[in-house]
Amino acid sequence: MQYDAKVTARMKKIEGQLRGILRMMEDEKDCKEVITQLSAVRSAVDRTIGVIVTDNLIECISKEDAETLDKNAMVKQAVDLLVKSR
Repeated sequence: MQYDAKVTARMKKIEGQLRGILRMMEDEKDCKEVITQLSAVRSAVDRTIGVIVTDNLIECISKEDAETLDKNAMVKQAVDLLVKSR
């Protein structure tokens, strides 16, 4: 699967957030601040997973042989991936 620039940008932002959290920990910042930032990273990762699964589902359904594919199975697989990520 090819990932678009938006997904890559999301991942780079998450990477920056994680580096910031590490700096906060090194600077011995308050645990509430660290947890708040970790929660933000978790939310960003969850949203990114949703985007990737959605894009992949659309890609699978839009293939030329979509008539022969079991769309219900694809949707179930996508939902399973989302549930598994939690």
